[in-house]
Amino acid sequence: MFGEKGNGAMSDKDTLLMLSGVALVVFGTGLILSSPIARRYLSQVGLGDLAQAALPDLDRYLRLRAM
Repeated sequence: MFGEKGNGAMSDKDTLLMLSGVALVVFGTGLILSSPIARRYLSQVGLGDLAQAALPDLDRYLRLRAM
């Protein structure tokens, strides 16, 4: 999408665009979670259970990556 320099380094503009995208995602998530309706729905879905189910996979991934 963006032109890379010869050594693969990102330019300042690319870094700024990437960080602004991350900031927008965090801001949007905060807006969604500030809604009481969204919080009620997410508590019914059970995101805590999903996070607990993902932790063993994450642990296994980190151990494989450390090899």
